Amino acid sequence: MVTLRPFVNRQTLENLAHRFPELDIASVETCLAFLSTTIDVYTALDVHFARYGLSMGKFTLLMQLFQADNKGLTPSQCAERAGVTRATVTGLLDGLERDGLVKRQPYPDDRRMLSVQLTQKGRQLLSQMLPDHFCRTTGLMAHLTEVEKKTLIELLAKVQAGTPAMLDP
Repeated sequence: MVTLRPFVNRQTLENLAHRFPELDIASVETCLAFLSTTIDVYTALDVHFARYGLSMGKFTLLMQLFQADNKGLTPSQCAERAGVTRATVTGLLDGLERDGLVKRQPYPDDRRMLSVQLTQKGRQLLSQMLPDHFCRTTGLMAHLTEVEKKTLIELLAKVQAGTPAMLDP
């Protein structure tokens, strides 16, 4: 997926606001700043995960399985927890299994179902990666105070609550 960085300055927004009175300059500027930051964070995460031969999706599944401990999860549970389709999870699991990081086995109570578990190699990768990952995450947020971090979480929840405005017909 190619993501284009928005290129709109204040003068452009002011000109557009004269043509479209519905345009709230502060809202658009805030949205564009959020989108630009999101692009930067996703780009940084892609580079970070690539160091370990992973994508964000693969990392998400590995962390789900890590938290499930030795119990494992079904592919459907993985999909539901990640908020993606079962087909997406199947593709990610195929790659993780090919890399020897997860294994799929028949479910103990129902052989028609599969249980997915981390392999020893998958556990070793996470044990090696997580200290670096957590240090880098801390570095990403290092310019914020503890109060600002809490405020940002609250503000992002408010932005998220507004997403239906973009989805409604």
